Amino acid sequence: MLRSAVVALALLAGVVAVNAESSHAARNPSAYQQQIQRWRADRVGRLTAPDGWLSLIGLEWLKPGANRIGSAVDNDIVLKAGPAHLGTVTLGVDGGLHLRLLAGSGATVDGKAVSDASLIDDLHAGADTPPTLVRFGTVNFYVIDRDGRKALRVKDSDAATRRDFHGIDYFPIDASWHIVADWVPFDPPHTLEIGTAIGTIDKVAVPGKAVFHRDGHSYELLPYQEEPGGDLFFVIADRTSGKQTYGAARFLHAALPRDGKVVLDFNEAYNPPCAFTPFATCPLAPPENRLDMSVTAGEKKYLGEPH
Repeated sequence: MLRSAVVALALLAGVVAVNAESSHAARNPSAYQQQIQRWRADRVGRLTAPDGWLSLIGLEWLKPGANRIGSAVDNDIVLKAGPAHLGTVTLGVDGGLHLRLLAGSGATVDGKAVSDASLIDDLHAGADTPPTLVRFGTVNFYVIDRDGRKALRVKDSDAATRRDFHGIDYFPIDASWHIVADWVPFDPPHTLEIGTAIGTIDKVAVPGKAVFHRDGHSYELLPYQEEPGGDLFFVIADRTSGKQTYGAARFLHAALPRDGKVVLDFNEAYNPPCAFTPFATCPLAPPENRLDMSVTAGEKKYLGEPH
């Protein structure tokens, strides 16, 4: 997640346009309402997709050596769905991963019927080489790497969390939470430590800060970028956290700054995957992004919160 100097220069130059809708909230309230409604519909569509976050049914950490996997209790890793004995994932001392499937498992690897294969985890995946996907019936898994630990991220399109989705509750759309903030670049980028739901600490490069004013007070937020050249990603909390909204954090994306400004639309603040499933590895709001104010915009706490 560390950003390159090229990305930092792009931020400084403002080569990517600020959201073209930045002034619509004030000029055309009806169009702005429709814009946020579309954003909400797209968000729910991604969340409830067959491979969306609601389909997670497992986060299974691999031990060094052979890991027998399947739904039977005599496996090293017991899956919540699938054949009784699927096969074995071997984690080598060098971090390499190898899968050997049992005959009759019915599983495919990246869509191919094979008996064994090397696995690429998400840390070593790329645009042209996504993580290796193992699929059997309605279930699939791939390997994730978190701070040197590797786990199976298991999904099921027939997961109860997806079937029984309760929908999302929101604060009323309020155009006053569509804020054009000042952008203060950092040269060089600062390093920010962010805790996660699984107890690890991520160090991320922060290219600058967004400074905004509300009700006579000044506030600052620090973003990072999840992908090189991507938009700004804010992990935030506020006085509603743990009460009206999810306690650990909410997420907010913003287009890269232009001409010293960045648009923060808190009506698009949304819950992290951990609000919907215990099998995610979400970042937590750092102290620097815990706002001493109530952000009464965006998504509220999920009514079906699992924990």
